[in-house]
Amino acid sequence: MSGVEDETTVNDSFSVTVPAAVRREAGIEAGDKIRWRVGDDGELSIEVVKQRYGAFSSLDPVDTGAETDVAEDHDLVVGDS
Repeated sequence: MSGVEDETTVNDSFSVTVPAAVRREAGIEAGDKIRWRVGDDGELSIEVVKQRYGAFSSLDPVDTGAETDVAEDHDLVVGDS
């Protein structure tokens, strides 16, 4: 990191705003997530988890010959009937 540092205030609902300079430097965009960690020593760290739009958009459909109902099949667990 290039040494960008800023601070923000935790509001009454415990929300924080990521400062613009930090967002730019870290490449944070709308839809990204922030993963918070508190180490055993109490040190707080965060990680940006990038939102992946269109991750499967370049894949071609595969015809398995079987009819599917994605709404019904979506939550099936192996072994469930």
